Amino acid sequence: MTEAQLEKLKYPIGNFELPNTITPEHIEEWIDVLETFPKRLTLLVRPLTDEQLETPYRPYGWTVRQLIHHIADSHHHSYARFKWSLTENKPVIKAYYEDRWADLFDSKTAPIQLSLDHLTAVHGKLVYLLKGLSPEDFEKSFIHPETHSEIPLKVNLGMYSWHSLHHYAHIEHLIIRNHWH
Repeated sequence: MTEAQLEKLKYPIGNFELPNTITPEHIEEWIDVLETFPKRLTLLVRPLTDEQLETPYRPYGWTVRQLIHHIADSHHHSYARFKWSLTENKPVIKAYYEDRWADLFDSKTAPIQLSLDHLTAVHGKLVYLLKGLSPEDFEKSFIHPETHSEIPLKVNLGMYSWHSLHHYAHIEHLIIRNHWH
């Protein structure tokens, strides 16, 4: 496999590209992605067998099971970041080692329904919150401890919309490549 082929498997929809100006239309579109994502993901992965769930989505990548648990873990963190930013002045968030979380036994063995249910609940709460925010609220931000960069909530929203589509594409492309549906 060439480096270019591996890169396409890693980033099937490309890297996150931040618009020069985030418009209300971007915000609405990104919220819509988050609102529909749990159901779309559930419909995509529900037919998969245990053997298929144990398949890495790319060489040296996580299995589909690990990926589903990662998405739930990551989006749980994102929800907390929104809440912290809305209730504190530019809080420094807690970073986490997503690769270590994905290597824990629960990420490797737990039924995916646990994370699908968790994702449905977290996205339900997050979308409810997001739909009630003002334009000023979306300007509030947090500080990432590793990069020391200030991340406005509107940027975090865009990143997690992309993150949803990014990992959905990992699984969808694996299913297509392997003719599973």
